[in-house]
Order: sequence, then structure tokens, then C-alpha cells
Amino acid sequence: MIHSHRGHVLLGIAVALIPQASQAYSSTTSECSLNNLVHLLSSIDDPLSNTAKVLSVTPVRQNDSYGDPNTPQGLPPMISTQLPELCAVELNVSSSETSSYTVSLFLPTEWNSRFLATGGGGTGGYINYLDMGAGSQYGFATMSTDNGHRSAPDDIQWAYKNPQELTDWGWRAMSGSVELSKQLIKGYYGDDIQYSYYTGCSMGGRQGLKEAQLSADSFDGMLIGAPPWWLSHQVAWYSEASNVYYPVDDSKSIPSELFSTLIAQTVIDQCDEIDGVKDGIVSDTENCHPNFDVLLCDSIGSNSSECLTSLQLETLANIYKDYYVGSEFVHPAFELSSEPGWSQSLGSGLITKFATDYIKYIVYEDLNWSLDQYNSSVYEQLKNHKSSAEIDADQFDMSPYRDHGGKILMYHGLSDAVVVTRVSSYFYKQVKVAMGESLPITDWFRLFFVPGMLHCQGSQPGVDAPWHINGAGQNWLTGPGAYSVPGFEDSKHDALLALMDWVEHGNAVDQIVATAWRNSTDPSSGVWKQRPICSYPKMAKYSGVGDVNEARNWYCE
Repeated sequence: MIHSHRGHVLLGIAVALIPQASQAYSSTTSECSLNNLVHLLSSIDDPLSNTAKVLSVTPVRQNDSYGDPNTPQGLPPMISTQLPELCAVELNVSSSETSSYTVSLFLPTEWNSRFLATGGGGTGGYINYLDMGAGSQYGFATMSTDNGHRSAPDDIQWAYKNPQELTDWGWRAMSGSVELSKQLIKGYYGDDIQYSYYTGCSMGGRQGLKEAQLSADSFDGMLIGAPPWWLSHQVAWYSEASNVYYPVDDSKSIPSELFSTLIAQTVIDQCDEIDGVKDGIVSDTENCHPNFDVLLCDSIGSNSSECLTSLQLETLANIYKDYYVGSEFVHPAFELSSEPGWSQSLGSGLITKFATDYIKYIVYEDLNWSLDQYNSSVYEQLKNHKSSAEIDADQFDMSPYRDHGGKILMYHGLSDAVVVTRVSSYFYKQVKVAMGESLPITDWFRLFFVPGMLHCQGSQPGVDAPWHINGAGQNWLTGPGAYSVPGFEDSKHDALLALMDWVEHGNAVDQIVATAWRNSTDPSSGVWKQRPICSYPKMAKYSGVGDVNEARNWYCE
């Protein structure tokens, strides 16, 4: 049975909505010392405190750095720079006789009376110091957990015959970390938390949804990006799509370099101008139905770099096809405009390795299992495996979270080739159906698709679609100490501030202006493009007048 914990949010009078911290606490109340944190931990009346110990307490001066330089392969050094003055706390919590997880807290001297939990990515076991640091710039007391293990984002070997660590990763580490952090924050500052928030993209998005489904009062607002909430089904689709594509030396297989050239350009040629502008950014995928028959070699010649054979066209159609087992819907397929990323998914074997390892290490615990063994019976095993209940965030009736007053802003890149874009609209629609029509879903849950955005952050070179809305992980790309949307620290451009404005002042979010800079990793290079992204099912349309790179010349329809 999955544990559901008590929340400890005490709502009070709203503090002014500003990006910087708003209140300072005396050193006698919030002493950044090992003795003080050990004392605070021992004074908590909760079973969690009996299994937790303080590992370190470090005063961090203004503009100093803190983090982990030796993160697992595939991650940047998790060192947060140019921090405000704060207290960095590391704890370890025993979750069973054979497992434990680490919790890290940044407690700023100038605290805005709010809590921000941050998620991770992939199956990785690491502390997300970068998002913690960005959150502390606002004045949040921030938290992250390593989910009970240490690994790269695409490594799942740690879960092999290790059910306790799998439970930690699935939900227990986040759940326990949120509860313990709230109580320590209250004791550290000697005051109640006014509002609690969450930010996470990719697997971090799944973590947030899972926690809200387990404990409705954990968060007042959640910023959720590209969540693989249906992981058991996603692994099945990954496997099916990989089998459609592989082996690469088969006559049906499409050379991976054609994904980002021939096929991507065909989609742009036929879909780009639906939004009224020819700019290389596909915005309206629902109303585009490209005809790929124009690529048939027999009709345009035999140069293999400029056409596809009939077998390859069949493979392409299958890659775009939603996955069904019999009449049962399993998972949506790749979205139009995601083609440039396929070579890093199918082509490099990234999603194939993830799917194979997940089934090998978790479902069958069989080190000899291989992708060519995948069939619909494996899907049934995935769906019914005990891990699915631990990991999938598929409790669509979220009325307890809504009734608590919780709000969700969910966003997803239309060009995401890692977590399929339409898995977010499917989740949104299923929640709407499960909760009925008595209250509009838009009262508390809004979904935004970001045209041209890849997985969580960034855009294809040459397209340079506006993508920065201060989603989780986006400031990993924009330089040391970056937070919010550099140069646009307001609720019009910053999705986290927009969420806060909605939660605390009732101002529902209809659109958020996304930003791209001339050098995507350097905001000082100057703004290149800005464009509104709209609350689903609306989308941005060009007015026909003025610079297409200015947000004011677009509207949501």
C-alpha cells in the first residue's frame, strides 16, 4: 500500500508577489549551525525525524557557490553560483532497512515565507542544486532529493532486484523530503510557510504529479514540464517504436540523418504557415496532416538522400502511429516537428536503451532480456507490474488537490523527441473526464504547448523558437547565477511568477511570453524572438501586422 502523508502547509495572509526575498530573520531564530539543525530535527514530532540525521550545515555568503562538482555522467556539475546569503543543509533519511535518501535544503537569510521543492530528471540520483539555487534567488526556501540512489539520468541498473530503492525513486523520497523539509523550515524560521510550490520537468514533472496525487496538501501550486507520468506505457511505446525502426541495416530502416533533414523539412514545408507566418516554427500540429507520399523515390528520383522507398515510408507512418494493443490505447506517438530529435532517440538508441533496461532490470529481472523479445504480452507485464503503481502518476481524479486550492501550470515542447508531447494533452483530457463538468478544469489546471521547444529547454539551431519561460532546468543554459527569465523577471514572462500570481491573487494564466536570445545561452546577447504561448486548446496566431519576433504582434485564438 502506498503511504500518503500529512501536509503541513499553513496558509496565511499573502505576501507581496515579488521575485526577490521579502523578509529577514534574526540569527537567534535561524542559526546556521550543526547544533541548531540537530536540535530542530530532534524536536519534530514525526516518525520521519527518528530516521533522519543531519549530515552537514554550511553557511553560504552572498555571491558564493555551493553544490556537487562530481555529479554522475550526463549531468553538468551541480554547482549553484552567485547565491544569496543562505544556510545549506544536507540530511539523510533511512527509508527501510536497506535504503535511504538524501535531502538538501537552501534556507536563505532573507526568506519570502514560501517553500519550493524541485524535481530531478530521468532515473538520475542527484541533488538538483542548480534549480535550488535559482529558486533561492526569489527568496524561497528550496529543497531537492537524490531519490535514494546516485546515477546518471539514463541509468536504471541500480533498480535491479532492489525494490526499496525503486520505491524511493517512485515516490517515497520526494514524499518524505517534502514533509520533513516543511517542518524543518518552520522550526528554522520560527514561522509558518505561507505557500508551497513545486517545479520539475521530465521525470521531475512526474514526481510532482505523483506527490500531489498522494498528498493533496503538499503544494499550493505546481509548475510541471513534459512529465512522463505514464512511464509503464511509455516504456512499452519506446519498445514498439524501436522495433519499428531497428535493425538499422534492414531495408525498411530510414537513415537517421534524414530525420533532421528530409523528413523535418517536409513537415515544415507543409505545416509551418498554418499559424500565418513562414518562420520554420510549427505551431499548429493538430491541424496539419502532411502528405509524405511526395517523398516516394519512384516519383522524384532515386537519390537516397532525397527520397524514401515504399518500405521506408511505411516505417515512417508506423513511427507516427499511436500505439494500440488490440483496441486498447497504450501511448501516443511522436508529434509533428519533433523529427530533428529522433536521431538522438531512435538513432543513437537512447530511448531504446532506456526501454530495454527498464524491462530487463525492473520487470523481468532478467539480464539476458533483449529488445527483440518485446511483444504485446510484455506490455501486459509492464502495465500490471507492481512497479507501475509505485511510479505511474495516473490517478486522474485530482479533486482533493483542486479542493485544497492547488493550481497546476503544465507545459510541453511541441518538438520534444524524448517525452511525447501528446502525453500531456492526454493527461489533461483524462483529468477533465475523471473530474466531471461541475467545475471547469481551467479554474485550476492549465496546459501550454511551446512551439519549437525540445525536451524541457532549448530549440533546434536555425529555428531559434522562443522557449524560455523559467521552466525547471531552463536556467542551466543561461549562465552562472541566472534565475527567472533574465531581463524579464515578471509574471508575464516567468511561468513560476505567473503560477504564484494565480495561486496567491487569483489571476488565472491565459498566456506566457516565451523568450529566445540571439545567443541562446547568453541573455546579454539581446532578445532575438518573443512570442506568447497560449493556454490549451488556444494557440498563438500572428496578427498580420508588425515584427513577427515581437510578442505584441501575436494573439491567442
